[in-house]
Amino acid sequence: MADVTDATFEQLVMDRSVTVPVVVDLWAEWCGPCRTLGPIIERVVAATEGRVELAKVDVDANPEVSASFRVQSIPAVYAVKDRQVVDHFIGAQPEQKVREFVERLAPLVTEADRLVDEGSEESLRAALELDPDHRGAIARLAELLVAQGDEASRQEALAILARVPETGETKRIAALARLGAPEDPDEMTAALDALLERVKTDESARQEFLDRLELMGSTDPRTLEYRRKLTTVLF
Repeated sequence: MADVTDATFEQLVMDRSVTVPVVVDLWAEWCGPCRTLGPIIERVVAATEGRVELAKVDVDANPEVSASFRVQSIPAVYAVKDRQVVDHFIGAQPEQKVREFVERLAPLVTEADRLVDEGSEESLRAALELDPDHRGAIARLAELLVAQGDEASRQEALAILARVPETGETKRIAALARLGAPEDPDEMTAALDALLERVKTDESARQEFLDRLELMGSTDPRTLEYRRKLTTVLF
């Protein structure tokens, strides 16, 4: 379960929904039916053992998310899969109805899924032999390869990631594969300033600039600042 905000919604719900269905529970502290429904949803989603994930959004604290779903009353519950709303209901529901709602989202566990859950390099490679485009296996194997640190492993990680569409998670892993471990914050700022002078005419500099922003993340105030600087230079 994740408490999601306006700032983290894109990553924790939209990007995450490409890998696993996400149930979004829009609620508020003052809402009595929300307090009744909340524990039911948490219990039912937990029973899927990771096949479905739960994101809880306090609509009072996060008006942008609320507006994106055009919420008029709460509790409001939406199912998001592959970045699209695929199901929803409004108002408190009995547990059996909630269970049926969640079970419609929960995919069958395949042998490849079980191998991914083991998490070793050997099991992840075996999962990709069964399902070459298994997104979970690709992301986890690529991350393991990047952690090994050598150039050959990092290049293999990039080749594996190229099999699937980009998400926030895969972009972060790819940035690590190209750059290595994140630098000290002061060094990162100096590197961005130096790269900014070359991004307009040097494609490799532009990619490195973007990778550094990816590793800083959306919560770092410098990320927005340097994205604006990049736009100014390019356009």
